[in-house]
Amino acid sequence: MSLIHLSASQCVRPLAKESECRKCEAVCPTGAIVIESTLPSINFSTCVGCGACHAICPSEALGLDDFSSTDFFFDFLEEGGNIISCEKNVPCIAGVSVEHLISLAALKKEIVLDMGHCEGCDIAHKCKTQILHNYDEACYILEAMESDAKITLENVAYTQESAQNESSRRDFLRSINLKTFAKTRLDFEREVQKATDELVEHTLQKADIALLKQKKIPHKRRILFSAIKRVPKPSVFHTIDANEISFTSQKVMDEAKCTACQMCYRLCPSGALTSDVKNSKIDFDPLLCIKCHVCHDVCESDAITLSKAYSIKEFFEPSVQNLVSFNVRNCRECGMSFSTNSNDKLCYRCKIEEQEARDLWGIEEEY
Repeated sequence: MSLIHLSASQCVRPLAKESECRKCEAVCPTGAIVIESTLPSINFSTCVGCGACHAICPSEALGLDDFSSTDFFFDFLEEGGNIISCEKNVPCIAGVSVEHLISLAALKKEIVLDMGHCEGCDIAHKCKTQILHNYDEACYILEAMESDAKITLENVAYTQESAQNESSRRDFLRSINLKTFAKTRLDFEREVQKATDELVEHTLQKADIALLKQKKIPHKRRILFSAIKRVPKPSVFHTIDANEISFTSQKVMDEAKCTACQMCYRLCPSGALTSDVKNSKIDFDPLLCIKCHVCHDVCESDAITLSKAYSIKEFFEPSVQNLVSFNVRNCRECGMSFSTNSNDKLCYRCKIEEQEARDLWGIEEEY
């Protein structure tokens, strides 16, 4: 059974203390993931290694130690079959993201999700629901793309016979050499983790804090747009309901509310929100958006919101959109340049210092 692991530097929650992202906790069928502080805590003994958390994580911060969704994607393309089954090539179909489903269907033209093992499965109450949700979303987007690719649900109940060779104690001892010792030790440590029936808290280390500043594009997003480049463009770029797409978005900026604080694009983990060297604007690239909600979480004035619609054109002809532009001025107090969409003559730091001075002196109006 796979063992889950968390890359703290890739999780979006440390980017904002008010982060609303709790997708991994919500999808976990055994309650092995609990969010009580900044980072998720994991009970390894109750984790069943289904991979649903990895598939739903917008930034791929969660993963399995012996299953790579990227390796699965390329292996599945190379093999002759088209069945995705928990008894064949994935720990659970819920561990296959919507982006991977769309990519595989677009390239293979038809894939079959084997639902034959869901009946009576202990984790079906959560995982089957997630599989059906992913299936509906992928089919909806493929239809909007005017793709002839098909994803079907079938009760194949795939089985694979595997012979287990009994090994003698001598064979086992012979296998413990310098080459295999590291793996044997790792397997032992995994079993110790699984036997620990308690929540293991994760914390940010110094190395993680440095890595948080790096902009990263998830592998599943790279795969999706590589796949879309290989399919024909639709006759019409349809607009779909934004609520029906879980992994990207289009955004709207209320210029009257925006305070030019710059936090949204500075903390955007994928680089979907950017500016220029003068910090005179905020641009948005839907191609890179992972719908993690961080930009909304840090916007105190609620100036940035999700558009109610999403254009399929962004899949085929991605474009960078300007959300808002600012005036760049030099502060009359300190001389530093700053961005603003008002008539301010002081930068934010000097405005705070001035307000503190007026409060101290009991002066109510600006001098």
